[in-house]
Amino acid sequence: MRTLYPLIEARTRDWLDVGDGHHICFEDAGPIDGVPVVFLHGGPGSGCKPPHRQFFDPARYRSVLFDQRGAGLSRPFAGCDANTTQHLVADIERLREHLNIPAWVVFAGSWGVALGLAYAQAHPSRVLGMVLRGSFLARQCDLEWFLADGAGRMLPRAWADFSAAFVSPTSIIDEMHRRVFGDDKHAALAAARAWGRWSGEVVCFSMDHGDTDPEPPVDILLGKARLEMHYAKHRYFLRENELLTHAHLLPRVPIHIVHGQRDLTCTPAASWALHQAVPGSTLEILRTAGHLSGEPLMTDALLRAADRMLEQIGPRG
Repeated sequence: MRTLYPLIEARTRDWLDVGDGHHICFEDAGPIDGVPVVFLHGGPGSGCKPPHRQFFDPARYRSVLFDQRGAGLSRPFAGCDANTTQHLVADIERLREHLNIPAWVVFAGSWGVALGLAYAQAHPSRVLGMVLRGSFLARQCDLEWFLADGAGRMLPRAWADFSAAFVSPTSIIDEMHRRVFGDDKHAALAAARAWGRWSGEVVCFSMDHGDTDPEPPVDILLGKARLEMHYAKHRYFLRENELLTHAHLLPRVPIHIVHGQRDLTCTPAASWALHQAVPGSTLEILRTAGHLSGEPLMTDALLRAADRMLEQIGPRG
């Protein structure tokens, strides 16, 4: 199996004023004349990490990574005002213009897939191709899977512990939102911790060792929970099934979809539905992989997809 490309330093790291008091942190790496690719992280609120640029051949790709509004190093951290899917789509386009890039490949995972599809539907002429991992389509059924009769059936002990922290298991999003944005700091932190533990169990379902990362500092834990609840409460600022309904607006470019069969966070059915809605797309389902891009099988598949994209669109897109 393939492993990540060697880590290279970003050529540029800066903040872009995108309005509404938000400044997004971005980095630009690889040759200035390479094929441009923009990386869209998940969450919402996860932010980018140095290994994310290692999916791209450093000799041929010009990789652009950025932290979405409120995420990572973007300012203000966890800022939810003027923070919607439509704002993020506009930010991607503003960043492209700022870097004077005519068009680029969209490389996205999880929530980033929903954002990438929304961007490509709004700006099809600016997309050279798409590599999409662990598709999240922001439908009601996707939320219900994560917070009702789906993942909880596979993780009954973790679900029992998580759901016990709330008054009603059928209105967890509303209760989480009230608590993490409320004045009771103890209740907010307890809710954020419960959410973090449950999310970690689901995301790491396919891994033997589970989530062994230490708990992040309190401000980061709360900030990420607030961003996720802000988007979930507002159904990701998308109409029901909007991304599939508007699939015909996607550009006729290479679109490669990769999904782990053991992904409990975003079910393979989502990628299958997307594949069926996008003629000419490819879908690779990895039988023993889960949700995370860092899992060896998933890393291998994403590297192959990114390299194949270079051959399909040419040396400079």
